[in-house]
Amino acid sequence: MKKKNGFNIMLFVIIYNLFVILSCTNNNKKMADGVLLEVDREFSSLSLMEGMHKAFLSFMADSGVLLRNDAYPLKGRYNLARLFEKSGDTSFVLTWEPVFEKISGDGSLGYTYGIFTDKTKNTGEIRKGTYVTIWEKQKDGSWKFVLDTGTQGLPDD
Repeated sequence: MKKKNGFNIMLFVIIYNLFVILSCTNNNKKMADGVLLEVDREFSSLSLMEGMHKAFLSFMADSGVLLRNDAYPLKGRYNLARLFEKSGDTSFVLTWEPVFEKISGDGSLGYTYGIFTDKTKNTGEIRKGTYVTIWEKQKDGSWKFVLDTGTQGLPDD
């Protein structure tokens, strides 16, 4: 009987630990829902309030990459800052609204996609398009984008 009781206790401990681990995993997923949507909205809000340049430099990971039309991939925050020195961002307003997020099971990577709006200040011309941003959770718990790209050409409303 003693051997059977020892086995039962060990089996109970294993099942209990498995249950705790799975419960924690599900709770972490529920806590993560909406996190990247909120980060992406903060990113857009900073672009609206203080300009696209500041927003992109604030939310880009050090080794992040931008993919744009008619350009080679731009890698790294340093290179982006150098590019921004050559042009201003006061003649337009770039904003966007994320519509979907997905975060990896381990919570280290995720992506958002949505609709962007680029409005030229002096003419009022508005261009819209779609975008996707891939995010990586940093050591300090913040999210920074590691890849951002978009396409223009949505039809007028």
